[in-house]
Amino acid sequence: MKNKTQALTPTDIVIFGGNGDLALRKIMPALYHRLRDGQLPKTGKIIGVARKEMSRKDYVALVREAFGQYVPKADFDKNVWKAFSDRIFYAHVEAQEAGSYGELKKLLDDKPVERRMFYLATPASVFGPISYNLHATGLANERSRVVIEKPLGHDLESFREINNAVLECFSEQQVYRIDHYLGKETVQNLMVLRFANHMFERLWKGDAIDHVQITVAETVGVEARESYYDKYGALRDMVQNHLLQLLCLVAMEPPAQISPDAVRDEKLKVLRSLRPITDKDVAWHTVKGQYKEGKLKGKSVPAYRKEVGRASDTETFVAIKAHVDNWRWSGVPFYLRTGKRLAERFSEIAIQFRPVPHHIFPDQDSDPETNKLIIRLQPDESVKLQMVTKVPGPGGYRLKPVNLNLSLADTFNERTPDAYERLLMDVVRGNPTLFMRSDEVEEAWKWTEGILNGWKKTGQEAKSYVAGSWGPQDAQALMERDNRKWHEDLN
Repeated sequence: MKNKTQALTPTDIVIFGGNGDLALRKIMPALYHRLRDGQLPKTGKIIGVARKEMSRKDYVALVREAFGQYVPKADFDKNVWKAFSDRIFYAHVEAQEAGSYGELKKLLDDKPVERRMFYLATPASVFGPISYNLHATGLANERSRVVIEKPLGHDLESFREINNAVLECFSEQQVYRIDHYLGKETVQNLMVLRFANHMFERLWKGDAIDHVQITVAETVGVEARESYYDKYGALRDMVQNHLLQLLCLVAMEPPAQISPDAVRDEKLKVLRSLRPITDKDVAWHTVKGQYKEGKLKGKSVPAYRKEVGRASDTETFVAIKAHVDNWRWSGVPFYLRTGKRLAERFSEIAIQFRPVPHHIFPDQDSDPETNKLIIRLQPDESVKLQMVTKVPGPGGYRLKPVNLNLSLADTFNERTPDAYERLLMDVVRGNPTLFMRSDEVEEAWKWTEGILNGWKKTGQEAKSYVAGSWGPQDAQALMERDNRKWHEDLN
C-alpha cells in the first residue's frame, strides 16, 4: 500500500443509500482507490446506511461483489481489500424516522473520531429529513460535513425548499454540493491551461475566439432511470448543472487566487451574465429532441417512449445557443449540446479561434475552422491544439492542419484518479473549490427555468431523431444559420 499523504483528520464516512447504485459503482471504489494510494485518513469507519436490514458480513460481501464489476482486476489488491473491508460497517436506518438512527449512533460512538462526513446518495426529497434527524439525534455537529447529489430540485422553487431545509441544520461551509464533472482531471486542467499559460490568456477573449462548443454526448438510453428521467429530462439533468459549470470555467475571469470563494465568485459572475432565453426566442436559440428507434454499434435499440412505457414529450436531447453578455465575451456564442443515444460517447469543449484576417498562400484552400483547441473530458482525457503546418517536401506550399496532442495517459503514464476520488478527498480535506455554492445553483436554475417556461408557453415539442445519429436536424440548422458546424462534422 502506497503512503503518499500528509496526515489527515480522522474521519468517519457515512453513506446514506449505501446499497444503491451510486454507492456501489462510484463511492466505494473511489474510497478503495484512495486507501490503496495512502490517501485516506489512517483511522475512521466507512458506514453504509440503508433501509434494508442486512448484517455487516452481508454488506461487505455486497461491496466485494460490486468491486468485481467496478474495480479493474489490475487495481484490486487482496491486502488493500482486507484493510478496506475491515473499515466497512452497516446500519439499518429509516431515513425519515429519528427513532431508527440508534444503530448508526452506536457505530459512530464506538471509538469516535474527530470528524464525520455524511454522503447523501439518496433522492433529494429526503435531504432535509436526514439533515434534521442527524442533528436531532446528536450525530452531526459544527465539525461535520454533508455531501449532497444532484438533482437539487426540479425547478427554482423546489431547489430553494430543499436547500433551505439542509441549511437549517448545516452551515453553507459544511455543505458540499457535488458535480462529478468538476472532479475530472481535464476540467481542473482547464484553469491551469488558462491561468498558468500567458499565451492562452492573451487569446481567451472575443477578438480571438469565434465561438465555443460544449458537448456531452451519451450512447446509452435511460436504462433503469426511466421513472426519474421522465420527470426531469436532459435540460434539468445535464444542462442546469454539468454543462453550465463547464461554461463557467471556460468563461470566468481570472480569480485573484485559487481559493474556494474566489473561484466560485467568478463562476457566479458568469451565470449572472448569461443572456436570458425567454419565450420570445426559445424556438430560435434552443432545440429539444427525443430519440426514436435506431441502431448503435450494429444493434437495434428501442425508442425512448418504448423504454419508459408511455407517450412522453420529455427531451433526451438539448442544443442551446447561449451568450455571456460581458466585455470579454460580447458577440461570442456558446453552443451547448447534450443527448442520449447519440452516435458516440464523449464530453469535450471546443474553442474555435477566428480565421486569419488575410490568406496569403496561393492555390491553397483556407479553412476557417482550422485553429481550435479541443479539451476532451472523456473518454481518453486530452488537450489538442489544431494548427496549420507545411507538408514537408518540394513543390511549394502545401498546407495541412495537424494536432499538438497532450494525452494525459501517455504523458504521465499513470492511472488518472476518478472524479469521485478527487472530490471525496476534497471533502475530507475541507476544500469546497470544486463544489457548488447555493447562489451558483440558484442562478443556474433561474436561467434554466427561463427555457423551461419558454418551452411551455410556446408549446415547443421534442423533435424526433434516430438513435445512433447526432440528434435532430434542427440542431444542425442551429449551427448552419450562423455558417458554423458542430465539431464532429468537421472531422
